[in-house]
Amino acid sequence: MTYNIRRRMTRVSKRSPDLWSRRRRLMRALLQSERPALLGTQEALPDQARFVLESLGEDYRRIGRGRGPQGGGEGCPIFFDGTRLRLEEWSQSALSSTPAVRGSRSWGNLVPRIVVSALFTDLATGIRFLVLNTHFDHLSARSRRASARMVADLAEASAVPVIVMGDANTGVDSPPFRALTARGRLLDAWSVAVERLTPEWKTYSGYRAPRPGRRIDWLAVSPGIEVRAIGINAVRVDGAAASDHEPVQALLRMPAGVANAGILPT
Repeated sequence: MTYNIRRRMTRVSKRSPDLWSRRRRLMRALLQSERPALLGTQEALPDQARFVLESLGEDYRRIGRGRGPQGGGEGCPIFFDGTRLRLEEWSQSALSSTPAVRGSRSWGNLVPRIVVSALFTDLATGIRFLVLNTHFDHLSARSRRASARMVADLAEASAVPVIVMGDANTGVDSPPFRALTARGRLLDAWSVAVERLTPEWKTYSGYRAPRPGRRIDWLAVSPGIEVRAIGINAVRVDGAAASDHEPVQALLRMPAGVANAGILPT
């Protein structure tokens, strides 16, 4: 599952659907119902990340820091079921010309942007795979294109299958999407899925009822990964949405016979 959970806003009216104190129970209900083995989130503040982890249960683990220079602020933490997946190593990089410098910015984005990379072993099969979870800039088209190229480079450097999850702030018919998929190392999971469980809903709903539109929240996979099913979860709890984005979920089958070798790209 990839899910922009919407950061906690401090200045909203008591009637606003954006109010975190109102959304908490909605999000907990959704997460406890779905319990994805792997969850990539965006816009998570530290207290929200703790809440997501608590909601998922004691078997789950979390990786990822905030995007600021000291590791604070919004982040793109990855959550995973420790009974199914073993974390081998992970890293976090700035989406900038100096990726090792925490909080660095390039390419026109006014706030730092990041990608969290994690190498997992599936305990059921022994297969290793790489996950890249990210959130592209909302204002700068140049930043989105450059960020997509950087993520594509990370995917291309991997010796194991790759899953990319994130909020791209742009649709699948855009230059960033073409930059991500142009080399053939990554495919749009929606397009290659064996079964689509829902209509192609707009993934940014703004708390409104689901309707057809742009998918700005993506799942992309290596060509060898079979996307058995995919859907955009537009569930409402008591008629309300837990976030202004809809989560995108997929059931994936990793390619058999993948070597266990492979290191995390830097």
